[in-house]
Amino acid sequence: MRLALFQPDMPQNTGTMLRLGACVDVEVDIIEPCGFIFSEHALRRYGMDYLDMVKYRRHNSWEDFVEYAKAHPEEYGRIILLTTKSQTPYTDFEFRKNDVLLLGRESAGVPEQVHQTVDARLIIPMNEKARSINVAVSATMVLGEALRQTKSFPSKNI
Repeated sequence: MRLALFQPDMPQNTGTMLRLGACVDVEVDIIEPCGFIFSEHALRRYGMDYLDMVKYRRHNSWEDFVEYAKAHPEEYGRIILLTTKSQTPYTDFEFRKNDVLLLGRESAGVPEQVHQTVDARLIIPMNEKARSINVAVSATMVLGEALRQTKSFPSKNI
């Protein structure tokens, strides 16, 4: 399981999702360009000391990401877009261990070209008067369900 962030706008959300990846042993892909200067220093403020625990990979563009994913099918399975432009609730979807959960820009989602490229599009059911849920919160909700379904949460001795 992986998280992929498409041209993220906000370092706070990016830091939160990197921290999420560290906590649940999920690798993160950052598809540039970002809407902020991507630096270890800037992200440490939001990812805190968790930044050293997360594995992440930067891609120069959507095309670079897709090319890399195709070259590494053992790591990168289906690309699953979380979007408000879907009719399929994430709770009705059957996840696989090597799925990539793709999250769009906070300000604009993803372009139509990306919509047409992905393997599936999922929505989080919500109040019809609401526009969207924060991208980091969305990532947490759907990743939690995907990890539950695939029994991929990290094991911890209590």
